[in-house]
Amino acid sequence: MILEGRTLAKNIRQPLAERADAVRQKLGRPLQLCAIGSTEDYGARIYLNKEIQAAEKLGIKSKTFEVNSKTPVQDFLSLVQRLSADPQVDAILIPRPLPTHLAASDYASYLNPQKDIDGMSALNAGHLFLCKNWQEIENLKGFVPCTAMAAIKLLDFHQVPLAGKEIVVIGRSSTVGRPLAHLLTCKNATVKICHTQTDLPRAIKDADIICSAAGKPNLLKTAWLKPGAIVIDISTNWHNDQLQGDANAQELDQRGFSYSPVPGGVGPVTLAVLLENIVLSGERHFQ
Repeated sequence: MILEGRTLAKNIRQPLAERADAVRQKLGRPLQLCAIGSTEDYGARIYLNKEIQAAEKLGIKSKTFEVNSKTPVQDFLSLVQRLSADPQVDAILIPRPLPTHLAASDYASYLNPQKDIDGMSALNAGHLFLCKNWQEIENLKGFVPCTAMAAIKLLDFHQVPLAGKEIVVIGRSSTVGRPLAHLLTCKNATVKICHTQTDLPRAIKDADIICSAAGKPNLLKTAWLKPGAIVIDISTNWHNDQLQGDANAQELDQRGFSYSPVPGGVGPVTLAVLLENIVLSGERHFQ
């Protein structure tokens, strides 16, 4: 089974233009998205442009602020603080990776949680990790990291059972690995987080589902997988002049494993979730 994400992404995006227009009429202005992105990471810049274009198709006004390795930390923090306080700004997006010195700063504490559409702020992250079950996740007033939520939505869309399953998450980032692991535990799965010091073949051998977000092409070997395992490939790597995840899709096909493709799996769902969060940030003005 190929766990494609384009159909689900289309379903999520279908009502968003109408919802965004309803918010525009109530606000008396279009929704506004502000993004702070690095000019030095080619992949991140390309993906941010795609996000901006998709938002503008919904009638969402957008503005991008560029940062780089020479941007002073205080200037960056002041920008985050200013946008967070601006009543004309509804949603803020800060794509990763950031320049090292900016990523190491405490910028998440300056981010207004009600505008933090990718769940980066300390308040949104804290509320997420206090949740013990899926009902509490659904009742959150803030936002959850988009890629982590997209992976869950993709599994649910393809009716993959999660309760009681042994699931491995490869990657422990605060944006994907750790929040995804927590979401899966709230779905009553048993989750193991793997990282650079993990013996992967040993960790994976009994897993029912493997969610890989390591960002390393060909990291995941089919020989490590037990029969019937499902691979959710979250990474997007540029390898041999093409996009590829952490697994080799051809090998997964040859050995009959179910998996999410790259591109066309988690990626389009992530974009759809992000767009929905922008609209939701506007709707919450009136809740």
